Amino acid sequence: MLIQPLLQKLNSLGLTGFRAAFEEQLQSPHYAELSFEERLGLLVDIECTRRADNSLRRRIKAARFATPATIEDLNLSQSRGLDRSLVLELAQGEWIRRHLNIIVLGPTGAGKTYLACALGHAACRQGFSVRYERTSRLLHEIMLSHADGSFPKLLRSLARLKLLVFDDWLRDPLSASQARDLLEILDDRYGRSSAMVVTQIPVEDWHSRFPDPTIGDAILDRLVHNSYRLQLKGESMRKVFSPLPSHAT
Repeated sequence: MLIQPLLQKLNSLGLTGFRAAFEEQLQSPHYAELSFEERLGLLVDIECTRRADNSLRRRIKAARFATPATIEDLNLSQSRGLDRSLVLELAQGEWIRRHLNIIVLGPTGAGKTYLACALGHAACRQGFSVRYERTSRLLHEIMLSHADGSFPKLLRSLARLKLLVFDDWLRDPLSASQARDLLEILDDRYGRSSAMVVTQIPVEDWHSRFPDPTIGDAILDRLVHNSYRLQLKGESMRKVFSPLPSHAT
């Protein structure tokens, strides 16, 4: 058998993992002790693993997380107000399969963004498409899309995401048009996909921040009633991990 043409065909088929493992088998005498089925099984396993790893990297890159947080890195101590069993359950992604939401609450610096990115990373591991957005920047992107006529295209791209993360939710005052845009996004997603809202604003104060009470009612109805709530507490993580001596902060 001519090896080089076979390797080229594996490349043309995109079986790069299979090819690398096959070349390793050719160079090592130990694989000769295995049956054809065992050697083939190893090649297929390596190709599948490489494809899964590449797919995960693409999902993580597309998510544009603010920080490379993972569930393994989370501080799940009771002092932070987190229910360990609930967080680990949410990391399995069943809430996304059921098209539910998460609201992450807590004071400034409590680690809300880190927790949201860790859960988003876990969702990527489960095979879900994710995008992390700071709400103010998303609203700016929406404004530009209205100006150039690409708003329908942006809506479609957001609707396809299995999980959309809104960080700094309602931190800044909303205009009437911004509130309508958020409602359109959430309306497209309701019952089809999930949202994660990250905010220091208590849920009971949300309604008063919408310029139109009717739109406020509609947005809360789509977000609040089918959401898990994670309430973080404790002092600012930025203060805890500050490089300065404690007496200087």
